[in-house]
Amino acid sequence: MIDSFLLYLSLGWEHIISTDALDHQLFILALIAAFSFDDWRKLLILITAFTVGHSITLAISLMDFFRIPTAVVEFVIPVTIAITALYNIITRKKSQQLTKINYVLALVFGLVHGLGFANTARAAMSSEDSLLMPLLGFNIGLELGQIILVLVILILHFFAISLFRVNKKDWVMFISSGVFALSVQMALERWAF
Repeated sequence: MIDSFLLYLSLGWEHIISTDALDHQLFILALIAAFSFDDWRKLLILITAFTVGHSITLAISLMDFFRIPTAVVEFVIPVTIAITALYNIITRKKSQQLTKINYVLALVFGLVHGLGFANTARAAMSSEDSLLMPLLGFNIGLELGQIILVLVILILHFFAISLFRVNKKDWVMFISSGVFALSVQMALERWAF
């Protein structure tokens, strides 16, 4: 049982930290672009909201309640990233409004991102007697990976604002514009309709 937990903990970690996880990394980057170390409580809630959304669809999909074609999910994921980045660009002068909507984006788009791993997870977890330990391990690994990613982004944010005196609104615009461009390119590459 503990071996199964550790295996899926590692898979969750890899799902967010690996070089193949650019879509999740870009989403996290866009989601937290307007935040700093002072906002650590808000960030923890935000990242957990994403994990909760991700976990819900992953669990429902693993129980085979529904299946969405992989090509559709793989296209929609970068679209959610582009929407998040575009929202940052449009509302960059209203950081309070940006904070509130990011909670909703994290949860709702987390639901979509959970589908991205569902087909792979379904094959990997099909031999398990119970889904509880694999799902728990995977989600804890995912959450730990996200926390590390957030810390790295916050350190870069700190240096940009403190050391290089970058204006916070310019930082949000720069990060969000880059994420928007990359996610649109990713969506176009994944267009399969």
